[in-house]
Amino acid sequence: MADPVGFLGLGVMGGPMALNLARAGTPLVVWNRSPERAEPMRAAGARIAADPGEVFRAARVVVLMPYDAAVADLMLGRGTEEFAARVAGRTIVHMGTAEPEWSRELEREIRAVGGHYVEAPVSGSRVPAEQGRLVAMLAGEADAVAPVRPLLAPLCRETFDCGAVPGALLMKLAVNVFLIATVTGLAESFHFAAGHGLDVGLLRDVLGAGPMASDVSRVKAEKLTKGEFSVQAGILDVLKNNRLIVDAARAAGIASPLLDVCEALYAETAELGHGGADMAAVVHALDARGRSDRDT
Repeated sequence: MADPVGFLGLGVMGGPMALNLARAGTPLVVWNRSPERAEPMRAAGARIAADPGEVFRAARVVVLMPYDAAVADLMLGRGTEEFAARVAGRTIVHMGTAEPEWSRELEREIRAVGGHYVEAPVSGSRVPAEQGRLVAMLAGEADAVAPVRPLLAPLCRETFDCGAVPGALLMKLAVNVFLIATVTGLAESFHFAAGHGLDVGLLRDVLGAGPMASDVSRVKAEKLTKGEFSVQAGILDVLKNNRLIVDAARAAGIASPLLDVCEALYAETAELGHGGADMAAVVHALDARGRSDRDT
């Protein structure tokens, strides 16, 4: 029997990713902060660990899909005497999105105690995660990356090598610049059309037939047409990613005018109570600004 793989973090993305691994026959040991999220994994044949330490003791390759860097640090026991015991002799595969400099330092610490580290952030939301059609960006030492690439096959339709850490995370942030700007622009298009009394269903159809249509635009346009914002990529998650992009841009002296505006809009959407909704719900911030402008 193949060695078990550890998987920590079974949220909106991590849950379906882990399920795809289990369904492909990968023996898994999993853990999640909210235990109820792990139950579907039990039905798929995975072993449910009582704590992160149990995962590291059972597996030589451990995948992390945390909400952010702070959660990843807790999973790893970073800053405690547990850290070295958890990562020594193991390959840690970080598939979340975090600060590039945090990742660079984490790789240094893992290698210092005899472990290996691979960045493997993914492009895609909940539906591509369920379908095993994510796109992964890989960074790290070549001998660490090589065995990870086939492990990701049930999750990803394609993988790309991005050189040394933090190359993959920087690439993921570059991808997210386009994603966030695109969806925000699409929401503004629907806001504009609705403000002029146009049929937003017709707008959806026109955009879907045109040269700018994509998988993302079609899904988000449907949500904007129906006003149905069940989460695929949540407002708070997008706001977190937006802030990572802006911070990384500032650190490198790079302009980010579009993402500066988007950051404000996603923050306003969260303040309006839509933090758990899909990112297309940013249209609520646009609507609120429009009402404010009309009232002044």
